[in-house]
Amino acid sequence: MSNTANKAPAYTPEQFEKLDGIIENYKSVKGALIGVLQKAQDVFGYLPMEVQVRIAEGLQIPIEQVYSTSTFYSQFFLTPKGKYKINVCIGTACYVKGAGDVLNEFGRQLGIASGECTEDMEFSLDGCRCIGACGLAPVLTINEDVHGKIYTEDVAGVLAQYLPAESQ
Repeated sequence: MSNTANKAPAYTPEQFEKLDGIIENYKSVKGALIGVLQKAQDVFGYLPMEVQVRIAEGLQIPIEQVYSTSTFYSQFFLTPKGKYKINVCIGTACYVKGAGDVLNEFGRQLGIASGECTEDMEFSLDGCRCIGACGLAPVLTINEDVHGKIYTEDVAGVLAQYLPAESQ
């Protein structure tokens, strides 16, 4: 698998139509920015600059406000994410038990670094702060699935659960 750190997926006119509808519905609602950003991310999968600019123009607010909100909250992504979002906890309890090595092993096997996405848009990889499951350290999530006590030798088996059968 190769990386697509800077390769953005193509946007469709339908996506921008949906975004325009979202903006129109919230245009007169005070404090609607976070809701608009959430819905825009649902449409595009992340918040590229073109989307942020369109939101700023549509809500008639400064682009700096849109960008600062997008970067302040960890729920928002400025880069594409894969179908399977791998988040390896690198909080203290996980890190001292080898989470850094686990993160690196996922990156090695996927051919990407933390913060990147595979070219096929199947996997994205990120290190994250404590997810509140310290008893399972080192722990990671793949979308909503929690995987605990995962070490470097377990990475291939974890990935195998998410790979299409024909690629195994």
